[in-house]
Order: sequence, then C-alpha cells, then structure tokens
Amino acid sequence: MKVLWSVMVVFILLLQARLWVGEGSYAQVWGLQETIAEQRAENATLAVRNERLYAEVRNLRNEQGAIEERARMNLGLIREDETFYLVVEH
Repeated sequence: MKVLWSVMVVFILLLQARLWVGEGSYAQVWGLQETIAEQRAENATLAVRNERLYAEVRNLRNEQGAIEERARMNLGLIREDETFYLVVEH
C-alpha cells in the first residue's frame, strides 16, 4: 500500500511540475498574454496612423486643390502669373 501511495504522490508532483514549468504552463500563458496585450496596443496605434493616411489619400484623389496645396507648401510651387514674397521675421 505504501508503494501505491508513493507512486501517486510522485505522479501528482509530476503533474504539478508540468502545470507550473514548461510548455503550456501558467508562466508561459502569462507571458503570452502580456505579449498579446503589447501587440494589440501597437496595432491600435498603427490603425490610427493608417486611417490618417487613408484619409489623406482619399483627399488627394478627390480634390485637385489638395494636390496643388501640398505642392505649394512642400515644394514651393509658384505659378507664372503669381508674385512670390518672402517675409522674414527677426
């Protein structure tokens, strides 16, 4: 009878060890949950950035004035019949 109890105790200890250490253990699950939370936060940030970019693309596709405005601001576009004045502040 002592042998049976000893075998059962060893078996229970082995099951507990698998539960706390190794693949599929609580520690691994907690680590994966943290990784998933970090990835979801990063995905949310990237989704906001993507939505801003999609809105900008839609604006550029639909409105010709938006393209001209960007060319004026970023590239210094000046038409032939326009006069350019540069105001320098001290």
